[in-house]
Amino acid sequence: MRDETVRQALPAAGDATERPISIAIVAMGGQGGGVLTDWIVQLAENHGWAAQSTSVPGVAQRTGATIYYIEAMPLLDGRKPILSLMPTPGDVDVVMAAEFMEAGRSILRGLVTPERTTLIASNHRSFAIGEKIAPGNGIADQGAVTGAIGIAAKTEIIFDLNALAIAHGSVISAAMFGALAGADVLPFSRESYLDVIRAGGKGAKASIETFDAAFDRVKTGAADIAAPIQPAQASTTPAPAPLDPRLSGLVARITRELPEPAQAMARAGLRKVVDFQDVAYGSEYLDILGKLHVADKNSGGADKGYAFTQAAAKHLANAMSYDDVIRVADLKTRSSRRTRIESELELSQDQVLHTTEFMHPRIEEVMGMLPASFGRWLGAKPRLLGWLDRRVNKGRRVRTYSLPWFLALYVVGGLRGLRRRSLRHAVETDHRDHWLKDAMDAVGINYQLGVEILQCRRMVKGYSDTHSRGLSKFDKTLAAIKLVEQREDAADWARRLREVALKDGPGKELDGVIQTIKSFV
Repeated sequence: MRDETVRQALPAAGDATERPISIAIVAMGGQGGGVLTDWIVQLAENHGWAAQSTSVPGVAQRTGATIYYIEAMPLLDGRKPILSLMPTPGDVDVVMAAEFMEAGRSILRGLVTPERTTLIASNHRSFAIGEKIAPGNGIADQGAVTGAIGIAAKTEIIFDLNALAIAHGSVISAAMFGALAGADVLPFSRESYLDVIRAGGKGAKASIETFDAAFDRVKTGAADIAAPIQPAQASTTPAPAPLDPRLSGLVARITRELPEPAQAMARAGLRKVVDFQDVAYGSEYLDILGKLHVADKNSGGADKGYAFTQAAAKHLANAMSYDDVIRVADLKTRSSRRTRIESELELSQDQVLHTTEFMHPRIEEVMGMLPASFGRWLGAKPRLLGWLDRRVNKGRRVRTYSLPWFLALYVVGGLRGLRRRSLRHAVETDHRDHWLKDAMDAVGINYQLGVEILQCRRMVKGYSDTHSRGLSKFDKTLAAIKLVEQREDAADWARRLREVALKDGPGKELDGVIQTIKSFV
């Protein structure tokens, strides 16, 4: 087949010019990525260069970072070059990452190459939404990034830029600008960089101090500067008053009735349940924990460091301190919470704090506050329940510290005296007792299996839909453990089920493990 395509000569429009310097910046909201980009563009333009910047915004709340891209080069005989809008893999001179895992993502995108790229990155972590919402430990392993950096980049400048910025009262963009100056990848003097910062006016002093510290850190290779220690924040779960004689008696019970390895955890659990309800509830906690310890002792727990009692002290307290409407309202109106928020925001004396929170209660949460008998009666009336749900189940933006909303939440938070007669408490108690019975039955046959069943309680946490999802996975896991409880490796399967459930938000992997178990039992 003949190729009859007509080809015309396309001579070059002119002499080849030097390529532009390309810089990619990856930063999250609030880290000053836009300011840093403007600084670099201004720096180039101050020296008569042509410079261009573009940005591709990520999603809010740390599901993605914004990528800023800069190209700059000197003018050629007064002619302006045509610059690219997007970074090209393998063709980026400098990559600046304001967070460590974003440096890893830059490597995966091919922006960092060993022949060309200088990588400037902060080695601190800002956790992504996917890491935060995992029921268990969802923190990504940064070891792969650490290993890749030494191979992928031509030059790497990695240290805690965020801590350095905090130590000097500024933001990370100023530290990154200083690190860029110290890297000597741009043909501009240190004073030129400082002129750009000074032109910004507001906050220039702190930015210059941060710039200088980062510049010197790159040049000298000094040790990282640690972030200043913040004042101790008020706990949202204050310890009960030590002068209360009734509480003193409960603390004495822990020392008298429980083994030393479990005492510290039991004291922490006692503080939590008393703060949740009252001293009588703390006594109930120790009564139940004492029965679990007896089962532990009868199963040879002394030779195993009373691991069953230790796990029971922790997870029983969590089970007894569930998050209901009363608890949520109580926590949101505590003065210690407002103090903590003010401390985190570094609020000055002349600033006023307003908090607006999104609340979306379901009819199940409201029904859970009702007396148990009335709540069960209402639950048996689906049409009435549906009518009520349509009026309750809607999102509300609540200004916590406005007088009307604060009083409403404060009154609800003060209803803890009615809690132990509520439907929610009856349901939680019944569910808790079945879980503990399973653990006690198991520990006498397979000690480690009993411990693993107690630790399954880690799946149940949170409020509303989050609690429902965790509870569903918890029930699935315990049902699956029942299928393998007679096997010698039952504890291993229980551990595997639990860890998969904690890491698997949608629950598909958990369903897969359960199907595997069903295939051989």
